[in-house]
Amino acid sequence: MDNRAIGVFDSGLGGLTGVRELINLLPQESTVYFGDTGRVPYGSRSNQTIIRYVQEDIRFLLTFDIKLIMVACGTASSVALPHIPDCPVPVIGVVEPAVKRALEVTKNNRIGVIGTSGTINNGMYERLLRENRPDVTVFSNACPLFVPLVENGLTDGEIAYLAAKEYLAPLKEKQIDTLILGCTHYPLLVGAIRAFLGDDVTLIDPGYETARFVRDHLTNHDMLSDRKQGDHQYFVSDSIENFSKNAGAFLQEEIGQQIQKIEIERFGV
Repeated sequence: MDNRAIGVFDSGLGGLTGVRELINLLPQESTVYFGDTGRVPYGSRSNQTIIRYVQEDIRFLLTFDIKLIMVACGTASSVALPHIPDCPVPVIGVVEPAVKRALEVTKNNRIGVIGTSGTINNGMYERLLRENRPDVTVFSNACPLFVPLVENGLTDGEIAYLAAKEYLAPLKEKQIDTLILGCTHYPLLVGAIRAFLGDDVTLIDPGYETARFVRDHLTNHDMLSDRKQGDHQYFVSDSIENFSKNAGAFLQEEIGQQIQKIEIERFGV
């Protein structure tokens, strides 16, 4: 057994969908979450900047007694993780678990991928899908407005639907039967996405799939906590008030005074 916490980070609020799934699957586990709200979104940054940000995020989490880091950010997972040096604890991104699940459920081998510009331009989802199944056809599209919509609480209504229609129409025309939501913000837009795509397309939630992967990793390595209930800490690099206001939508519960602000730049090289 291992009662150390699980570290989780994202560029903002989106990674809280992964924390929610961890709490649901592993209620006995503690978490330390960092949302880099002062520098969100990562998806529009250069690769060099994203890698630097991720290095700082990891250094911050390593100041805690953690047993594993879950990178709950599609951009960080696809762009930065291949360039991060050895870490003293396992680091698990959201790309591979989502790819694995998409290949399990697709019936016509026509898979869509949506994400930030950084994630789509990097092409890791497409490469892994084709490496694991050469006959799969992948259709990708960047959705740069999705993260700001979620961060501003505009997840329902006409604006969200019109954005979904704009970005997903090319994928719907290709007759995809599976769609990877390649950013942990996007599950908050499932209503709008589902309203446009209909019920015949299976949506892959990377936060959920990665939480399942973390559960299996901890189980297989005898690293599960034996606590009755885990503790959860939340840190941000910008306004506590803004984070607290919107965090409840992601976690489906209020977190109140559990949030602290930090100066993430202190953890640079």
